[in-house]
Amino acid sequence: MDSMGMPDVPVGIGSSGGVGDDIELEVYEADYSISSPCIYQSGIELVYAALESVPPSSAQLLCIASLADVATVIREREDLFTSKVKELVVMGGVVSQEIGEMLVPDSAYNNNCDVSAARYVYRKCQEMGIPTITLSRWAAYGCPMPPQLLDEISATEHMVARNIRSVSKISVDQLWNKVRLHPSDVRREKIPNRCDVNWFCRTFMSKGELSKDWKASVWSLVQKLNMYDPLALLVTVPAYRTAHFTSKEKVVNGVTHLVVGTSERDTGIKNRLALFDEYSTLFLSAFEESLHRQGY
Repeated sequence: MDSMGMPDVPVGIGSSGGVGDDIELEVYEADYSISSPCIYQSGIELVYAALESVPPSSAQLLCIASLADVATVIREREDLFTSKVKELVVMGGVVSQEIGEMLVPDSAYNNNCDVSAARYVYRKCQEMGIPTITLSRWAAYGCPMPPQLLDEISATEHMVARNIRSVSKISVDQLWNKVRLHPSDVRREKIPNRCDVNWFCRTFMSKGELSKDWKASVWSLVQKLNMYDPLALLVTVPAYRTAHFTSKEKVVNGVTHLVVGTSERDTGIKNRLALFDEYSTLFLSAFEESLHRQGY
């Protein structure tokens, strides 16, 4: 946040998200990773402070990783959560909204990090009448990004933009090395069993298939990347939600819950080209404005 010209935005350190203590988490270092007085050692306490500071039913909670910490917030401060949270936006997935009386999280990676926490959060939100908006992997698949966009934002020479490009290559290669492994291999961490070599090729390459014995970098073969988190962020903004997304509804206890992207055919994306133009413009303008604000 400091590097983006927003040093006053607080950042809290969350938990491991349900990943076992015996598993070493991947940490992507960057030149701008420095200490800051706006970093809170307890992300949970930062959430409490933020919720306590806002009017009733006004807070949006965006979850782009494991729901473990959200589950902790609900268990420890349920009254605070129900009185202040307007809606919960989740990058994840649910079982078909036509099945059962309530929404149930599916095998999405973020849910898999802590399945019990994901089930708890969805159940409690529906019981307490807190609307949820779930953006699924199908939505991300419906509007992929060409890797060339990373070259464009990196050309701004903003250190964050350059690091995004570098980390993207590393993470894609690491993902390839994991999907090559047997489903029972612990080195896959929480990656769903459906994410195998065939899935990787369909998701990141327009055509063709690699042998699971391919050990070199796959980055040069990648033709599309999925913007999971940026799309989830756009969904939190009513104007963008209306302009670019469609959703299916599930009414539970009189409260409407939305699901964006329910299948390969129904991605929840109105116009992929318009949405791509929207978020690519936002990326570029954000980095350029940040550099301008800091006098570069």
